[in-house]
Amino acid sequence: MVRTQVQFTEEQHRRLKAQAYQRGVSISELVREAVDEKLRRRTAVKPTDPTQSAWLALIGCGHDTATDVSTNHDKYLAEIYLADRG
Repeated sequence: MVRTQVQFTEEQHRRLKAQAYQRGVSISELVREAVDEKLRRRTAVKPTDPTQSAWLALIGCGHDTATDVSTNHDKYLAEIYLADRG
């Protein structure tokens, strides 16, 4: 392994520390997992059409607390479109 120094905001550090404690792992392990996941996502999809790459990069970058999006996606999209118009 290679040692490196990374700086976090106080909020990031607090949340990392809490999650590491809950899972029984080190903060370093959490960071390594996050980096691995990010790298996996970046290299997993290589579109042949360069105009699609920017759109594909957006997949999975958001987070929401709704657990029924796959069932109610039309409802949520309609709410977003209506909010943009108003």
